[in-house]
Amino acid sequence: MNIVKKDLDQNNALLTVCIEKTDYAEKVEKNLRNYRKKANIPGFRPGMVPMGLLKKMYGKAVIAEEINKLVSDSLYSYIQENTINMLGEPMPNESEQKPVDFDTDENFEFVFDLGIAPEFEVELNKKDKVKFYTIAVSDEMIDNQLKSYTGRYGKYIQEEVVEEKDMLKGELLEMSNGKVNESGLKVQDAALTASYMKDEQKALFVGAKKGDVITFNPSAAFENETELSSLLKISKEEAKNISSDFQLKIDSITRYHESEINQDLFDKVYGEGVVTSEAAFRNKIKENIQESLVSDTEYKFGLDAKEMLVAKFDHLTFPDVFLKRWVLSSNENLTAETLEEDFPKMIADLKWQLIKNKIQKTNDLKVEPTEVEEYAKKMAKAQFAQYGMIGMEDEIIANYAKDMMKKEDTLKSMVDRVSEEKVFATIKEAVKLDNKEVSIEEFNKMFETK
Repeated sequence: MNIVKKDLDQNNALLTVCIEKTDYAEKVEKNLRNYRKKANIPGFRPGMVPMGLLKKMYGKAVIAEEINKLVSDSLYSYIQENTINMLGEPMPNESEQKPVDFDTDENFEFVFDLGIAPEFEVELNKKDKVKFYTIAVSDEMIDNQLKSYTGRYGKYIQEEVVEEKDMLKGELLEMSNGKVNESGLKVQDAALTASYMKDEQKALFVGAKKGDVITFNPSAAFENETELSSLLKISKEEAKNISSDFQLKIDSITRYHESEINQDLFDKVYGEGVVTSEAAFRNKIKENIQESLVSDTEYKFGLDAKEMLVAKFDHLTFPDVFLKRWVLSSNENLTAETLEEDFPKMIADLKWQLIKNKIQKTNDLKVEPTEVEEYAKKMAKAQFAQYGMIGMEDEIIANYAKDMMKKEDTLKSMVDRVSEEKVFATIKEAVKLDNKEVSIEEFNKMFETK
């Protein structure tokens, strides 16, 4: 067997694999002998089928199978041994390949197209400049987070006078001609809130006291049958026919009070004794916001660093014709028109992947299991923080992270993310940072589609 590589240009090559009968004959014979032992052909006992008959019946298929395996194994061994930086997969050549006839041919020649990645080196230095944004934490951001905490850790208190957002409960009775309709609808322990009513009906409740009896019209108070049916505990169809007044005796008035800014709130948010004053509480909130924004600023730096490097290597050439052919053959739902439209972005992504691989190899960047575990903990901590669960115990964070890592797709995504973070950290250390502080509004505008 012989393999010959012919370079067409810096991005394209032909690999010709020449196979002679001596390369496959022994393996074909062995496969036929093994098949003879198991063959169940009418008229012959197992193991007694003549080899000539087996060759006539199955020889062509066995030869084809063995040659295909031989070609595949030798092709990838050659590529690996000669460290060919291949893009995509080898593809059968459409012009140089001669017809193959397994019935008559004994020697075979297979010609493949190869797409070759461009040769280049990535040298980072302070001449390379990338913007790095720091998001300023405003008093408004701190106030909003503080309000979120006072709202989350508030409590319900029974009141005597109704305000708009209070929850009212009492017996609801249908009326007729200004009196309670004894055969009408009755709802025990009905619940309503004036803020959801239209203004005219809302005004009947705001300022009322516990024990007062309010007469109102539910169908005039609420926007749709869904709210009406929920209040009266009837179907939406039945609610369409309701037009009468009802009276409600206010048995209870429940109001939600936001938490006071005191030691009790500090302890609930950050743990007992961690924060002991409002000023320290606001500083702690500021620190948490800054921590939460780090991933955003690092993400933006990654985008800008990637854009800088892809532009820096804009001169790199690629086997465009080969890549388009390979992509189309690998994606049966992709059309040539869609590929032409998406191809520039595909090349940019491919270029970045090659650049990233170069940085990893040059700097010997490897992802250790402990680094993935720490990243998983960081993800777990961030997820808890989204729900206001700050200061969770380390054991809880660690167990949650372990559960996340049990999912294969999630684990792979974490490894890829840690790997990319190490690449960006290397870039950040090597290039000159153009530092700029911006507001959260200015930062968010950078991601708006133009």
